[in-house]
Amino acid sequence: AVEEGVVPGGGVALIRAVNALQDLQGSNDDQNVGINILRRALEEPLRQIVANTGHSEPSVVLNAVISQQGNYGFNAATEEYGDMIEMGILDPTKVTRSALQNAASVAGLLLTTEAMVAEKPKKEEKAPQMPPGGMDDF
Repeated sequence: AVEEGVVPGGGVALIRAVNALQDLQGSNDDQNVGINILRRALEEPLRQIVANTGHSEPSVVLNAVISQQGNYGFNAATEEYGDMIEMGILDPTKVTRSALQNAASVAGLLLTTEAMVAEKPKKEEKAPQMPPGGMDDF
């Protein structure tokens, strides 16, 4: 936070980035698909925060935040709307920027890779049942 400052937390900074992409048009259909994917990906942190509160429909909260400007967002702890900075909900700019850059880098790598090696999930085996207790020797 000292190096680059802070942005409103709770996914609000990313939602404001979506607003900045509203008029962006790619030079072809593939680029437009990518821009739409990015818009949706930027909404996901707020959607997940709302879903974690048990709120039935994250889209309602998302639309309420999108319709406002500035630091306006959703406080998941109190389930209230307001200025995220005033409520003390903020994220370091460097962390938010780095997360976005790293996600874009990994997505680009996956798009340009012809094959990928992943670790096969291991089945968790149940522990063996304990034999019945007793004192058969006596």
